Amino acid sequence: MYKVLIIDDEEPLREAINILGDWKGLGVDQVLEATDGNVGLAMLRQHKIDIALVDMKMPELNGSQLLQIAEHEFPDLLLIVISGYNDFEYTRQAIRSKVVDYLLKPVNRNDLNSALRKAVDLLEAKRKKESEFISRNITLNMSIPKLKEKMYLSIIERSFKNQSNEAFLPLIGADTPGHFFAVGVVRLLNLEQVRKGRFHEDRDLMHFAVTNVINENSGGDFEAFSFVSPRAEREFIAIFTMKGGYGQDAAFLSLHHMKKAASTLKELFGIACAGGIGEPYSDCMDIAQSYDTAKASLDAIDLLNLKIGIVAAGAGAKPPVKDSPSLTARMPLIRNILESGNVNHAKSILGEFTGQWQTSGHFSLGAADRTIQEFIILLNDIAKELNAVPERLRGGKDKGLRGLGIAGDFASFEQFEDVLNHILDVYTGEIGRSLAGNRGNVLENIKAYIDNHYFENIKISMFTDKYFLSREYLMKLFKAQYSYGIHEYVQKVRMDKAKDLLSDPALKIQDISEMLGYKDKNYFSKAFRNYYDCSPSEFRLLLPGVEK
Repeated sequence: MYKVLIIDDEEPLREAINILGDWKGLGVDQVLEATDGNVGLAMLRQHKIDIALVDMKMPELNGSQLLQIAEHEFPDLLLIVISGYNDFEYTRQAIRSKVVDYLLKPVNRNDLNSALRKAVDLLEAKRKKESEFISRNITLNMSIPKLKEKMYLSIIERSFKNQSNEAFLPLIGADTPGHFFAVGVVRLLNLEQVRKGRFHEDRDLMHFAVTNVINENSGGDFEAFSFVSPRAEREFIAIFTMKGGYGQDAAFLSLHHMKKAASTLKELFGIACAGGIGEPYSDCMDIAQSYDTAKASLDAIDLLNLKIGIVAAGAGAKPPVKDSPSLTARMPLIRNILESGNVNHAKSILGEFTGQWQTSGHFSLGAADRTIQEFIILLNDIAKELNAVPERLRGGKDKGLRGLGIAGDFASFEQFEDVLNHILDVYTGEIGRSLAGNRGNVLENIKAYIDNHYFENIKISMFTDKYFLSREYLMKLFKAQYSYGIHEYVQKVRMDKAKDLLSDPALKIQDISEMLGYKDKNYFSKAFRNYYDCSPSEFRLLLPGVEK
């Protein structure tokens, strides 16, 4: 459990942080408050604080002064800076003091808990000390690298603002002319397998090890800096910086470094990976273009002929784009099959598509990813209509494969097929359980409706639309339950009612016909004869007490 101290002279901000923090989820058992820097320093000396949130602008002892003292007196303390000023001069001391993160006022829930999670993760990693390698580098991973990562991401996402962030450009070497920047994207093809087998299911520890391998042997005139992609958990982004020289040299060194990193990851940890690399640019703002090229190159790698450790260069020739058959058009059929409980038939339909993709000559990693996402969305839409959304997805933070509890590793087309079948199994099981629980009530409701509305024009589509069941499946269920098809049952109810009404001599056959929903007396008479082998008039003559 951890102890947190909030040091801020503004009571509303302290209160907001207290409310917004996910303290229980983070393992924080005590949150203390200090009204200014002096009080905060005294509390740091009095209590064993793990994480301190420090406002940079406070009376008497301000944030910068407090950080300088804390750096010497409390070297193990993790610091998160809060500032209303996005200014390099104001946060210079924060960088020197190796703070975990920087929060701008007003603080929002996501940014706060993200910063706290980083601090808690660092505390846990440091306490584990699983290897001398990690212990030696953990401190460096607490400060400037996080700021560099944010800067690179803002450039890649094209949200970087020169005026407010220009002072930070020296951190990434973008203030010196003659530098070249290239981007590589590395995809871990067996992430879950390695995370469980080699890193005891510790995701952060694995991420740390991977980034250190990619960054290894860089420095001097050529540097690599990597981090986990926020867009895809299986992918890492690597920024290659070459100081001086020519663009061709930067391209060669970046490609060579990527291939060496892929080989090392396989050798040290058994990590199978593939990568894409973009062209180098002299303007750091073109990092975004290099990333787009690297990502496109990675996505274009042919899954049918994938080789572990392959790195596709953006300038290379790309295979022609082919349209892959879409599952969307066949989902109504798959839905009907799932409702009937025929899992094997559903898998055979899925197998038809995977067979088409496999014989198409080219099926890219990007197409595989899009297919998985599309398949989950389509099945989830069906599950929502049938009230059968998998429990792990109901209100959970995790979505997609992780939300379904599926590893999602694939380094071959066969493994990709296994992922699709696993997804189908999860939804099939949930849909089957849901339908089994609701089927009885649905059939009873339909029967009761017919019993009370037999005189109306009853169509099966009324029930298929209401209960989101296919026509064939619903008719099959109803007949199995009541030994009549739905139309047959409507006819039975009408004919039973007709016998009761005909026993009243005061009612005319025309009136009875209309009461039963027949607008044509002759049609009613024909239907009655077909059902009882006699006309309504003949039936009346057979009733006791009727004069022959």
